[in-house]
Amino acid sequence: MLRPSIFNDNFTDSLFEDFFDNMFVPARGMRTASAMNTDIRELADAYQIDMELPGFTKEDVKAELKKGYLTIQASHTENKDEKDEKGRYVRKERYSGSYSRSFYVGENVTEEDIRAKFTDGILTMTVPKKQALPETEQKKFIAIEG
Repeated sequence: MLRPSIFNDNFTDSLFEDFFDNMFVPARGMRTASAMNTDIRELADAYQIDMELPGFTKEDVKAELKKGYLTIQASHTENKDEKDEKGRYVRKERYSGSYSRSFYVGENVTEEDIRAKFTDGILTMTVPKKQALPETEQKKFIAIEG
């Protein structure tokens, strides 16, 4: 069956893509993926990681080191309930969000080596540069019977 060209698949696909793309645009004031903007500086014997975490507290942030990967997670839940003098809701808003970033820092770095502080919404971590230790060659002998 023939259809007018305005109803081709490309038209309907782009129509719905535009609709859903615009529908889920974050509202003004909502946190976006840029909440974890990160700067990494190379120092003489370490790397300094500065990560922006606006609106988060120290208790909202967790850092984990596993198999050479440093993972920083931040999660936050916020409720803003406003009631009038009769106890009716005038406004009720909820926000819940979490973010995570991972960086490979090497398998020779331990939790004790990393220094971290959280001040004014900025997480600063210092990760030392550690060279991989050369493996010592172990002599393996073959048992001789007889």
